[in-house]
Amino acid sequence: MLFNSLTFLVFFAVVLPLFRLTPGWQNKKRVLLLASYIFYAAWNPAYVLILAFSTCLDWALARRLGRSTNPRARKALLVVSLIANLGLLGFFKYGDFAIHNLEALFNVVGMTWVPPAWDIVLPVGISFYTFASLSYTIDVYRREIGSDTRLADYALFVSFFPHLVAGPIVRAKALLPQIDRPRTASLDQVSYGIVLVVIGLFSKAVLADHLFAPVVDAVYARPEAAGTVGAIAAMLGFSAQIYFDFGGYSLCAVGLALCFGFAFPDNFRYPYGACGFSDFWRRWHISLSTWLRDYLYIPLGGSRHGELTTCRNLALTMLLGGLWHGASWMFVLWGGLHAVFLIAERWVRKRLTGPVSPAASSIAVIATFILVSTAWVPFRAADFSQMGAVAAALLGGGEGDSDEKTVIVAALIMFAWQWRMRERSLDEVLAGLPVTLRGATVALCVIALFLASGGDERAFIYFQF
Repeated sequence: MLFNSLTFLVFFAVVLPLFRLTPGWQNKKRVLLLASYIFYAAWNPAYVLILAFSTCLDWALARRLGRSTNPRARKALLVVSLIANLGLLGFFKYGDFAIHNLEALFNVVGMTWVPPAWDIVLPVGISFYTFASLSYTIDVYRREIGSDTRLADYALFVSFFPHLVAGPIVRAKALLPQIDRPRTASLDQVSYGIVLVVIGLFSKAVLADHLFAPVVDAVYARPEAAGTVGAIAAMLGFSAQIYFDFGGYSLCAVGLALCFGFAFPDNFRYPYGACGFSDFWRRWHISLSTWLRDYLYIPLGGSRHGELTTCRNLALTMLLGGLWHGASWMFVLWGGLHAVFLIAERWVRKRLTGPVSPAASSIAVIATFILVSTAWVPFRAADFSQMGAVAAALLGGGEGDSDEKTVIVAALIMFAWQWRMRERSLDEVLAGLPVTLRGATVALCVIALFLASGGDERAFIYFQF
């Protein structure tokens, strides 16, 4: 059930009034829980059992974690949670990847092994709800959150449909207190939530799918036929496509949650206006980058044990962050490139003295955007061969067509806009607009969505992760 589908529109049109008309907070939460499981079952009913199993297991383990005072027993309970959650994630997401790499390893040493066919479908959203659920058991282990949550409340936290399949990765200590206390969204909150949903759908359906995706797909389908202009269009176009696609989804998630009275954190803050790579990761997919920071990078030692250890921790965090995106060496390469960027940035910053001039800051913003866009090439490419062909096309010369040139101009406009707005939030921008202009903006988005409808429905890019 895609946010940009008529089915979801009907689903939301039923659930929101039913939620508001249902008396009593406990009953309202039951409506949301049932709706969330129906939403997930629309993808594959059988995989609801995996979601329910993971939920019940972590809830039970956290209850015992909270009550136990034995350090060894508490650590054992946390290990069980980690093994169970990461084991499920590894089996479904990385099983086929592991088998094919094992087959390649056998071939290298001269042995022949034909692996069995792997026809297990990846449960949608498993990467996201696994990390959300783990945040609860880890925080209970750290004594940062209580373990007395009711099972129904915890199940709603894990399965709440706005963030279930593609984030943001909302942590237990942020959402569970909201679920515990009665709340009803005001009409202003509902209307603003719908505005965010409309802007998010416009970003996805009009900008990502209709403006950028056709050129990007065409170049990556036949990179050997592309020229320099086409390759640049594909590189910059995918930078814009993935931002508007995933940023649009995150806006929809924030807006939908607000319609029910819940506050989700921002997941993007004009990332292409970043001045440096550490700044980029404070602005891009914030819920994942902060999760990796708090539950992986800092426990590894962070930057507390010398420069060499810090570089190692950065590299491990980014490599695993890349692998989180999918079972492919291309994602690992993408994570590795960002590790190199971050380590190089630390080296440069340590050797800078005095304040940074405006010119140097501008150069840093431009360089960050170019290198981040370059790193998207392996992320988008299916394999090393396709990546190499796109890279070769960048140096191949040749004229581009009008669509490719339009994509380049549009991507540069996006970059300039994010650079200009880097110190502001979307909420501030919308609040600063006159009511009539806000209404006109929403109306234009709706008209554009109507004109863009009728074609193929593209799933959000991050659904595959």
